[in-house]
Amino acid sequence: MAKLWIVGIGPGDYEDMTLRAVQVLEQCQVIAGYTVYVDLVKKHFPEKEYLTSAMCQEVTRCRLALEKAQEGYQTAMVCSGDSGVYGMAGLVLELLPEYPEAEVEIIPGVSAALAGGAILGAPLTHDFAVISLSDRLTPMETIQARLRAAAAADFALCIYNPSSQKRKGYLKMACEILLEYRSGDTVCGIAANIGREGQRRELLSLARLSGREVDMFTTVFIGNSQTKQIQEFMVTPRGYGL
Repeated sequence: MAKLWIVGIGPGDYEDMTLRAVQVLEQCQVIAGYTVYVDLVKKHFPEKEYLTSAMCQEVTRCRLALEKAQEGYQTAMVCSGDSGVYGMAGLVLELLPEYPEAEVEIIPGVSAALAGGAILGAPLTHDFAVISLSDRLTPMETIQARLRAAAAADFALCIYNPSSQKRKGYLKMACEILLEYRSGDTVCGIAANIGREGQRRELLSLARLSGREVDMFTTVFIGNSQTKQIQEFMVTPRGYGL
């Protein structure tokens, strides 16, 4: 029986892929994925057969990969970051009962929350929540409720999908909700193009973040009430009493 591996390839840089992910991609015959993510690995594995699809074609993409595996090809579905964090692992497993001859294995990867946090310092050392501002699959009312609940519980926050051409005001909306619970001086951070060309970082206050324009390749970090800036780093203390 052939296998479909769902592979988290990390934030983008080959050096940030896990050894296990590299080994899987080396042994597979077919690599499937969203075009942008496939392009990140193609130069390192040029001899493979590639199956790509555009954004918003996730179901089609997963079916193509499952069909290849069921036909007997060793296949990998690549996902940015970790395949189980806003990735394809869940969707593939939902479809799996339709493909009884396919075997699936999940390969974890370094998520943007972890890679971006490392760029900024240590913003997620204590309890934190990860929330996507994309309302393509989640109702905005649900996103807003989650923002309020996380803010009320004083979680540090990692915000995925903070903006796009169709969602230009979403980060401002999120900041306005958080400002109901937190000081405008709350330490925040921006990590853009993580592990890719043009990577950059910035520390700023929650008040300033509210007016900042970002894009879909940016991950935003919002500190809790204890988060502070130490030199050029964003740090959320664990509570060792220093």
